[in-house]
Amino acid sequence: MKDDNKKDKLGILTELIKLAKADNDLRDMEFQFLLSLASQMGVSKDEFIQLFEQYIQFLPPKLEFDRIVQFHRLVLVMNVDSNTSDSEIEYIKQAGIKMGLNPLATNEILRIMENYPNKVVPTEVLLSVFSSFHN
Repeated sequence: MKDDNKKDKLGILTELIKLAKADNDLRDMEFQFLLSLASQMGVSKDEFIQLFEQYIQFLPPKLEFDRIVQFHRLVLVMNVDSNTSDSEIEYIKQAGIKMGLNPLATNEILRIMENYPNKVVPTEVLLSVFSSFHN
């Protein structure tokens, strides 16, 4: 794996960790979910644990599709413990803005997630919402 690619993945994981800690209560369920994401991304457990101590800058992906995927990860992390706090919602809204995603689309996702089991918005619905807000 190229160093830039690895750094991008570590930055993405750092952002997900910050969200999980936004409510000042990192639950084991959240930790395990993040660890499984890290594993899927090819990041070792040791590298993952280091991210709790060291800051890796998150650079939003260039492609909008990749930014939407990252937003979806954030929503999944927020809902993994079935306890959504106002600080987590605000964090996700700000992260969406930083990634250049349409705030109306991100707000719509946060609104409709209540309609799905475990608040997991299906990928096709997520993509449909974002494309409906394109000019």
